[in-house]
Amino acid sequence: MTEFWQNLWGSIDWHFTFADGVAFALLLIWLWIIWPKDALNSLLADKERQIRALLSLSTVMGLWLFNAGVHGMLQLHFLGLVTLMLMFSWRLASVLALLPCAFYCLAVLKQPWLFGAYALMGVCLPLYLAFVIHNRGFYWLPNNVFVLIFVGGFFNAGVSQVSHEGLWSLWLWVTEMQSSAVLWQDYLSLSVLMVFPEALLNGMAVTLLVVYRPQWLSDYSDRYYLWRK
Repeated sequence: MTEFWQNLWGSIDWHFTFADGVAFALLLIWLWIIWPKDALNSLLADKERQIRALLSLSTVMGLWLFNAGVHGMLQLHFLGLVTLMLMFSWRLASVLALLPCAFYCLAVLKQPWLFGAYALMGVCLPLYLAFVIHNRGFYWLPNNVFVLIFVGGFFNAGVSQVSHEGLWSLWLWVTEMQSSAVLWQDYLSLSVLMVFPEALLNGMAVTLLVVYRPQWLSDYSDRYYLWRK
């Protein structure tokens, strides 16, 4: 076990670039704008919800560890971000997801200074897009559990997978860390295969939560999804 951690630590690239600094600055600005002060205080005051958050983050980290290495920094894995968002709201989920993101950059990508870029492009912005889709679906579509599951969960998760991979690819291309040919041939063309499984995984998770633990969903209410006509 000691040898494993020594080899892992020795393989980590600690090289810091100007682009990494820019990404960190942009991430800090984004977090400052969306900082969920009330939600964090509520979480810190509720031990049961803290355990739920810890279990959720452990599940997310587990999903991210089951990845398919494509080419260096290009990894395909399930996200679980939409389920996390529906459980804790998108602002709080953005903050909570920083933990698995840091672990992933250290243990899988082995470039911890990519944390800023990966957290912003791969987590925060896809979560915001997922929130927009969920929010517009609530106001534009009929309020029932089928819309919540298939739009807020299933469809939204597929979009989150596309936005995650698209934004991360955009960052790698803009910073010239990967060529457009490599990104398209070795990553984006294969990432399409992840859309349906990601949608199915989150759709099933949301279905189970609606049926057995609706109180775990941050904005679920029987008044809107069952009783409202």
